[in-house]
Amino acid sequence: MFLRTACFRRIKISPQIFIAFRYLIGRGNKGNRYLLGAALGIALSMVPIMVTMIVADGMIRGITDRFIELGTGHLQIWPRQPLWDASAPDAFMDTASAADGVTGVWREIDGIGIILSTAGKTGASIRAVDPSFWQDEGSRRYLEVTDGSALLEADNEILLGGDLARETGAVVGGPLRLMTLRVAADGRTVPRTTLFTVKGIVSSGYHELDALWCIISYDAGSRILSGEISHDFFVVKVDEPYDRADVAALEIASALGGAAAVYTWRELQSSQYSSYESTRQMLILIMALIVLVAAVNVSSAVSMLVIERQRDIAVLKSIGASAAETRRIFLLCGLMTALAGVIPGLALGLALGCNINDMIRALETVLSFVSALMRGAPVKILDPGFYLQEIPVIVDWKAVALIGCLTVLCSVVSSLFCAGRAGKSRPLDLLRKF
Repeated sequence: MFLRTACFRRIKISPQIFIAFRYLIGRGNKGNRYLLGAALGIALSMVPIMVTMIVADGMIRGITDRFIELGTGHLQIWPRQPLWDASAPDAFMDTASAADGVTGVWREIDGIGIILSTAGKTGASIRAVDPSFWQDEGSRRYLEVTDGSALLEADNEILLGGDLARETGAVVGGPLRLMTLRVAADGRTVPRTTLFTVKGIVSSGYHELDALWCIISYDAGSRILSGEISHDFFVVKVDEPYDRADVAALEIASALGGAAAVYTWRELQSSQYSSYESTRQMLILIMALIVLVAAVNVSSAVSMLVIERQRDIAVLKSIGASAAETRRIFLLCGLMTALAGVIPGLALGLALGCNINDMIRALETVLSFVSALMRGAPVKILDPGFYLQEIPVIVDWKAVALIGCLTVLCSVVSSLFCAGRAGKSRPLDLLRKF
């Protein structure tokens, strides 16, 4: 007996791993069915949280990319005083262009106007910017030209957002009247109507960004937009907007001194970006609660395993297994159960999330077929009027690893109490029962 005890105390942890593994996948119905059920629950709970995280990150990144590439730019420079001196704009642009990582600087004027058409009057958001802005690599990546061309070659040419073009009945090559306001010498606001030719109809792929787009050249905007009721600033793009925007802003602000305020895209879109991020965190939190419940179920599975393996516990303790060694076996059962659920669950969730666009298109096809049988309209899940036309696939590997590790940790922690009960069991009491 003494030799058996000494030998058992000298064995390494590998036999304990083997016993725990046998309990998990062993034959028969003693205990392992509970562990496999708990592993299946964890795997199924990992799938929605992975898909939710990938879709949420993709939607946020896709919308943000369109806003910073086609809307606000990566940085904006707002002069503190009107640029009366003709050489001042060039000085601002040269200073900004000299900053590290800057890839382009454009001057822009934003204002509002009214489009006059046979369909009636429609408000428009006027953007007057140098045509080269729309030929920038980042702009071309997200700007979709649905008709005509996006290259403004003359000051009397105009680009319209798709919704605005449909609402006004505008067609490429057709005339368009744009009414703006100017301030007269006596302080009165006087309407001014300018005739343009529609050069193209464009879309960003996101309704809220381009719904009221009315794009003209900077020279045309400086002529028809009054300085009192419009905003004149500089748009800057850098090579790494998510990592280097803050650094470039500090460098440009330092070089300009107090002559201008420099804002990053995070500051310009702070409320919208915060809203997206809080929604994402709330969705992940709800999914995480499902994972937590599945992880806690491991405790119940280990508890049932301890009850059904009483005879094994008695035998192990009879040949010299200590309470700590017995407890470790059942903790390893909880750990292996968690890994058996986390690994395939993460793999399946990532596979579904990375192919979410194909899945949505397939679902749209099926639903549209069913709708056609019922003489209904085609089904469009990703309606660009509310969502992106396609969800970018963004995988945050750090978050994936964190979710997986926390799930395993919760499973092991929830198994501590049940494993402790197994370690405290007295072999003589157990042997009397069997």
